[in-house]
Amino acid sequence: MEARRDVFQAIADPTRREIIHLIAHEPRHLNAIAENFDVSRQAISLHIKILVECGLIEIRQQGRERYCAARLEKLQEVQEWITQYESFWKTKIQALKNFLEDNSSPRKSKKK
Repeated sequence: MEARRDVFQAIADPTRREIIHLIAHEPRHLNAIAENFDVSRQAISLHIKILVECGLIEIRQQGRERYCAARLEKLQEVQEWITQYESFWKTKIQALKNFLEDNSSPRKSKKK
């Protein structure tokens, strides 16, 4: 049984990120997407299949053409994950800044 793909797997590939970018504002048919890449139509179809499995795009049939539309709400999962670590690192960086500021003040030399 194949594990369900997730959003992180989908955006790990630059071609898939570019496909999402291409259809973010307007659905495009498969040929219009494939024209933007120097790879085979089969390779683009595989990328689109992965994006569909991850829920980042949906395919709609219109006449003879299949159109891909972005479902960008699925990227919220990525945003939540990033926000978690962004908060963590901001706290750590602020603590380091405070430490450096506290320890960089000139020390008074002791006179004997």
